[in-house]
Amino acid sequence: MSLLISIVVPVYNSANFLHKLLEAIDLQRKESNWDLELILVDDGSKDGSYTTIEELSKSYDYIRGVKLARNFGHQAAVRTGLSFCKGDYIAIIYDDLQDPPSLLPMFFEYLDRGYDVAFGVRRKRKENLFKKISYRAFYRILQGMSSIDIPLDTGDFCVMKKCVADNMLKLQEKNPFLRGMRAWVGFQQIGVEYERQGRIEGESGYTLKKLLKIAFDGIFSFSNIPIRFITLIGFTGLGVALIYSFYLISVYLTYSIEVRGFTTIALLVSFFGSLTLICLGIIGEYIVRIYDEVLNRPHSVIEKTINI
Repeated sequence: MSLLISIVVPVYNSANFLHKLLEAIDLQRKESNWDLELILVDDGSKDGSYTTIEELSKSYDYIRGVKLARNFGHQAAVRTGLSFCKGDYIAIIYDDLQDPPSLLPMFFEYLDRGYDVAFGVRRKRKENLFKKISYRAFYRILQGMSSIDIPLDTGDFCVMKKCVADNMLKLQEKNPFLRGMRAWVGFQQIGVEYERQGRIEGESGYTLKKLLKIAFDGIFSFSNIPIRFITLIGFTGLGVALIYSFYLISVYLTYSIEVRGFTTIALLVSFFGSLTLICLGIIGEYIVRIYDEVLNRPHSVIEKTINI
């Protein structure tokens, strides 16, 4: 029985090297004899990437193009692509060939063996030292705080059966964190180690702001520890205040000394004032996410499509 393969690729400012991606995919398609649909989701590119997709679709009839009305973010773009998938096996890769199509047959073998998801575990990264340390710290903090087991050092690069994608699409978060959603739905999953390549060309569209947003989406969507941390801080502060109060009273009663401590008071006021603002910020994050859900806006707006 021939299986239909769906590959989802979020595209952002990739006009100069999209043809290289297509050449690599088509080479692997012929080698593996895939019945293929390739879903390219242009996430509000500013360099004419969608025009390039239109041109490429004339040479590759299995291309399905989706143009979003603006930049909605990588996670929303991938989720939009998943909603159009019809394949029995679905893969998510990047447009910069850091996760090359040549790896997919090895990953699909795990689905043939009975697994429902095979996700990439990055053995080495080609980013700078700061990013390596940041990514490593983030995944360990997330795993420690999360209410579910989110594997370390994983990204969105994976293959899955259609039943997994269908269940992921049932989760209607307005700030999706796909690797967390993938872990949440369950099924038989396995991590596959691989060495991630460097970008074929250009610079990553992930700015520090976007990376922080994804980090916050992961932590606040799959953990209630931040809100409970506030309670812990409150009890800790109460304990410190009580101990300090007993100290002041005992000094006054024992030595009849009026304790003067402008500096101490100033420090305590600054400390607990800052702590209060941090706590309000954490509560605010949850409130903002509740607000986003109540608005019930769509994850993305589609401007036009090709072959869909």
